[in-house]
Amino acid sequence: MDPLLAAELARCDDGVTFNPKLHHAHSTWAKTFLSRPDLYFQPESLAEIEKIVKLAHRCHRRITTTGSGHSPSSLTCTSSWLLNLDKYNRILSLDKSTGVVVMQAGIRLYQLCDELAKYGLAMPNLGSINEQSIAGAISTGTHGSSLYHGTMSTSVLSLRITTADGVSRFCSPEEDPDLFRAAVLSLGALGIITEITFQAVPEFTLKWQQVIDSDIKMLNSWNKDLWTQTEFVRVWWYPYTRRAVIWSAEKTSEPPVDPPSSYYGGALGYYVYHNLLYAAQYIPRILPWVEWFVFGMEYGFANGSKSQAIQPSRQALLMNCLYSQFVNEWAIPLHKGPEALRRLSSWLNQLPPTDPDYVPHNIPFSAKDLWVHAPVEVRVSDNASVAPNSRPYLDQTVEDGPTLYLNATLYRPYYHDPPCRARYYEAFEWLMRDLGGRPHWAKNFETTGEDLETMYSDKIQQWRKVRERADPKGVFVGPWHRLNVLGSGNTLLNEEIDSGSIKVSDKIVLFSGTVSTGNNVSKS
Repeated sequence: MDPLLAAELARCDDGVTFNPKLHHAHSTWAKTFLSRPDLYFQPESLAEIEKIVKLAHRCHRRITTTGSGHSPSSLTCTSSWLLNLDKYNRILSLDKSTGVVVMQAGIRLYQLCDELAKYGLAMPNLGSINEQSIAGAISTGTHGSSLYHGTMSTSVLSLRITTADGVSRFCSPEEDPDLFRAAVLSLGALGIITEITFQAVPEFTLKWQQVIDSDIKMLNSWNKDLWTQTEFVRVWWYPYTRRAVIWSAEKTSEPPVDPPSSYYGGALGYYVYHNLLYAAQYIPRILPWVEWFVFGMEYGFANGSKSQAIQPSRQALLMNCLYSQFVNEWAIPLHKGPEALRRLSSWLNQLPPTDPDYVPHNIPFSAKDLWVHAPVEVRVSDNASVAPNSRPYLDQTVEDGPTLYLNATLYRPYYHDPPCRARYYEAFEWLMRDLGGRPHWAKNFETTGEDLETMYSDKIQQWRKVRERADPKGVFVGPWHRLNVLGSGNTLLNEEIDSGSIKVSDKIVLFSGTVSTGNNVSKS
């Protein structure tokens, strides 16, 4: 054990458990990044969490908090101390009449949904998966797909966060609103969120319908009723076949009806698709055919093919992420959606000006011999009505209107990186910036530095001020934060380097060919 840590433990022999694990290997769910922390913790009490933070502060160690690691970026990677709250996951109180629930922050969303259902309650909205911890979901701006709902953080009434001095602080829109606005989308850089007060709703059942049709029909309905036809709507767009799957769901009191099943919809389809994607690693030009075949087998080859079901919301709103993947998702104004998809289609398909669907894409990169995976996930939310004292400083959604999320997913068949990644994402991000977009904080974006400064302007400055007040020594700051949100004028890093109190080295974090090189900061 490190001598400094041993001395501090002897000095604060308070009877509170301190039980780290050695030799823990941490990876993201997608196996895109791997790191090996010095110490790994799974505390079961607030006293343990506070003790870990105090010792990290005294011993000049960094702390990173992780849940499921479902974010495919290196946000949760560290070579210092890693803390997981899976054992800090109880419901503390629940008022069935008001729907107000107080919970420990490590509870996973699937656990929370199951507990709420016992009392006839539910989360008002969900994203595509329910594996994340509630703290991780709100800290990264998780959203679902509905113009009638905002991001998940809009249902948070208050929270407690343990800051760098080891003190747990309460904050809400009324009490310490600056801390609340910074912490409710904290990216893990302010402290450890330990307790969340959440507004649940009465349990509900969704009747959903899925229709596959031409993308032109989808685009023509964009400004009519595409996003308002039901409470929940999401779209998968297939650029090579120029088709779209529209999934829409409305609340109902009808009894449950299971989704239709087919011989292809299970293991057979899973492995057929996976192996076709792997073959495309070597013959990328087959990807348009793969798109046509796989999604025709899944949804139907004819336009107008439909499927329906009636399920509890905690089941209906979910989808299968399938395989390891890179995810590059951006938020743009909803009204710019048709322009974004048409320009991306013209670029990917290299449409000639004579094509009736051609629009000038103006993307300054060539798509020649570039073949990408499909589909592009298209979802919406609306934070515009959220009170100013509740809205996160780092909220990536549109300030004064509904938001469209475009998600360019690239699969990693058998954990092999697709050859198209660099050029596709370079072009995709260029287009998103051109349309006034902001990247989803938890995903695989490459945009950093001045571009992010411009996108968030004074909001990111306000977030930094609160962050520095809560954590002046950077206990909760990792290489991802330094690269993406602390700015080039980060005085904390510069002062520490000048004083010689820390060492900056290139830390390589890798798994199956994926390499991330960043400034990893550790004590000398």
